[in-house]
Amino acid sequence: MLDGSRSGNSPASKQSEAWGGEFGSQYSERNLFDAPEFDKAYHDKYGVTRTALNHEFLKDIPRSSSILEVGCNLGNQLILLHQMGFTNLNGIEINKEIVKSAQSRVPWARLTEGSALDVPFPDASFDLVFTSGLLIHIAPQELPAAMGEIHRCAKEWIWGLEYYAPEMTEVPYRGQSGLLWKADYARIYTEGLPDLELVIEKRLSYLDNGNMDSMFLLHKGKDNH
Repeated sequence: MLDGSRSGNSPASKQSEAWGGEFGSQYSERNLFDAPEFDKAYHDKYGVTRTALNHEFLKDIPRSSSILEVGCNLGNQLILLHQMGFTNLNGIEINKEIVKSAQSRVPWARLTEGSALDVPFPDASFDLVFTSGLLIHIAPQELPAAMGEIHRCAKEWIWGLEYYAPEMTEVPYRGQSGLLWKADYARIYTEGLPDLELVIEKRLSYLDNGNMDSMFLLHKGKDNH
């Protein structure tokens, strides 16, 4: 079971410093898209748009549901959810400069500086909590804390899109180690947090190489709300 303990070790510090500083800001500059550009990027990668995936996974989620994105960056995902009709959108982002930039892009969302290892909201604050390419940047030893925080803040649903591999595998990222991993994150969630049930998972193969990502939706048991 995921115990949510935090190791406070150097890899976690390295990640916080990287994503909270200039390295993270440069990442955001490379990944600034308007909605059509963002959908095109997904279609070029997988042969399906992000909007189509969102409709497939969230078709039964009421549009009034409260939603939190952990690691919202510049708000690309929140913009697409807003276009789908979701009205109660929130995000946390570790880089305070990015929070400022993102808030100007998504004035209808509530954004807060914060870390996945210490989400600044009470238990069960949101109907649905999600990540998109966030867990892949958390060191394996810190994953229980991050998943535990996401689980703690979610009232009913956890949704994710992350790099997939059958086993935890580190991947060099822009010439650095200790910043990127791929794994079966849906399985890690359900094995570590037994009240979670996998509702749907879709493995997304890259069109131009052998890599694969996983989008998954988990339901949190009602006895644990």
